[in-house]
Amino acid sequence: MELRDIEIFLTLAEELHFGRTAERLLVTPARITQAIKKQERQIGAALFERTNRAVQLTPLGRQLRDDLWPVYTGLQDGMRRAKLAARGKTGRLRIGMVNSNHEDLRPLFNDFEARHPTCEIHFRYVGFGDPFGPLRAGEVDLQIAWLPVNEPDLTVGPVVYIEPVVLAVGTKHRLAGRPSISYEDLADEVVMGGAKPDYWREALTPRYTPSGRPIPIGPIATSSAEMLPLLSNGEAVSPAHAHAVRYFARPEITYVPIHDAPPARWALIRRTARQDDLIQDFLRVAHEFGPIVHQESGSHPSG
Repeated sequence: MELRDIEIFLTLAEELHFGRTAERLLVTPARITQAIKKQERQIGAALFERTNRAVQLTPLGRQLRDDLWPVYTGLQDGMRRAKLAARGKTGRLRIGMVNSNHEDLRPLFNDFEARHPTCEIHFRYVGFGDPFGPLRAGEVDLQIAWLPVNEPDLTVGPVVYIEPVVLAVGTKHRLAGRPSISYEDLADEVVMGGAKPDYWREALTPRYTPSGRPIPIGPIATSSAEMLPLLSNGEAVSPAHAHAVRYFARPEITYVPIHDAPPARWALIRRTARQDDLIQDFLRVAHEFGPIVHQESGSHPSG
């Protein structure tokens, strides 16, 4: 499998949409289809399940994604280090992000890089299913995660971002036209699951409504890309953070404010046992900078 074909496969595995994959890689959808069919012929089995409504990885596709990802990222890291050295950059700080709103935090990152001109920040995506695994494995130096985080080997803080909570639903869903909803409404819905550990998921999706009614947990999704088809076809709804309104804008999905949800607080997380000058420097900058507060919580469809 050629490197470009690996890139196509991994991007489609993340987006689960041929058109968006083509847009990201600046090629035609036909090129994506051709590459995937070639890979499936070489392997002798399907890597994706395709229907008119969704694209999903097969079990074999998930296995291949998990096997290829560290190899591909290792090659990318090698090229990045060479480019950094050529530009006089001697340091690198890897920040893991469950959220995708890098630009909302850009003022903080720019402040740090201005104070540390020989250091460059690299971002790594972290899935909902194992949010602290990459940090513990040393694949990232710091992580930004929503609170609370109660892990004995991890140190939390400072808070870097605060935002409202919304409900993501398909545009044809009964709640889509509401100006806002309550957590009480979720007792009558199937809510997406997948985030681990349970206490972390429950900060966004409680087990019970304010009156004590259970909130049903349905399909499992461990990434935003896996969530989108389940939302668009009405199979489930999902509480989400307000930055999704802009970063995951889709014409088939609407975001409705949850008026009784407390604001979500995102904080820097690090391994307690690890001491590193760059990490400590970034923490000091973040503490001085203070949290960025996002105010947008209005209900409107994506797109």
